[in-house]
Amino acid sequence: MTGKIFSTWDDTHSELWSHQPIRLQHEMHKSPAFSMDELAQLIESYPREHYSLVKTGAKGSSRVWREGDIGNLSGRQVIEAISRGGLWLNMRDVGAVDSRFRKLIDRMFEEIVAKVPGFVMPNHQAGILVSSPDAQVYYHADLPGQGLIQIAGRKRVYVYPNTAPFIKPQHLEDIALFDVEVDLPYAPWYDGHAQVFDLEPGQMLNWPLNAPHRVENLGTVNVSMTVSYGNDDIRRAQIVHLANGLLRHRFGYTPKTSNLRGPSFFAKKVLQKLVRDSKWVKRERKARRAIDFRLDANEPGKIVDLPKAA
Repeated sequence: MTGKIFSTWDDTHSELWSHQPIRLQHEMHKSPAFSMDELAQLIESYPREHYSLVKTGAKGSSRVWREGDIGNLSGRQVIEAISRGGLWLNMRDVGAVDSRFRKLIDRMFEEIVAKVPGFVMPNHQAGILVSSPDAQVYYHADLPGQGLIQIAGRKRVYVYPNTAPFIKPQHLEDIALFDVEVDLPYAPWYDGHAQVFDLEPGQMLNWPLNAPHRVENLGTVNVSMTVSYGNDDIRRAQIVHLANGLLRHRFGYTPKTSNLRGPSFFAKKVLQKLVRDSKWVKRERKARRAIDFRLDANEPGKIVDLPKAA
């Protein structure tokens, strides 16, 4: 790719960026890096600590959320298994593994900085999602700024207000502490307050900070990029969410403030730094993200349950 990232951008996009969900047109899906051959090679060499393989229930079925392992399958076999249904693969921090994707997102943010007054180049990470035709991502929220870039296939995204009752401070604390975004409480009536977007290849969706959202694929294998980004205030908020979560869950104290500056912030910064890598935190996170299956090499799309850890 040698041209611009965004094929259409007008003044309304500049005004609405980070304040309202906006759908943008991009050219990233034309990059050779997203060919199935390239993605298959990427999957085969991807570091284990940087990917998540998740099995979910289909729309209308009971909720399923299990994390697994691709085993010794080739990249093509993994994509074939995903095409059979109920799975999605998230290759996190892909820019650190393959510089082509880092450069794409760098260019994207350079264009946004030039178009949005006051927006500065953020720290950012990107991930690649390969997901089944019937896969879904349940109602959840993220701590950093978020964008969703559609590369192949079609999906429907529901974006909810980033205010109570859809998201509360305690929910953000739990996300920061336990490192699981999909445990938010959800009620079907929330959908009446969502903005709904269908995404096609060459489209991108951005929404306000911490806005809850959920995603349904629309009958085709999907390839997407997720982009997480943050500035100093977002980083400070994450520190406070983690510290407040520790106060609430580890020490039984209900936090009174969420100040991003001043004495309370600096006390919480010290607290979370001292406790975030403790055995208690690691145990709580591991319990919520147990790896309990692997893909079946003999039957594409099937899974093999792993023995439960003692």
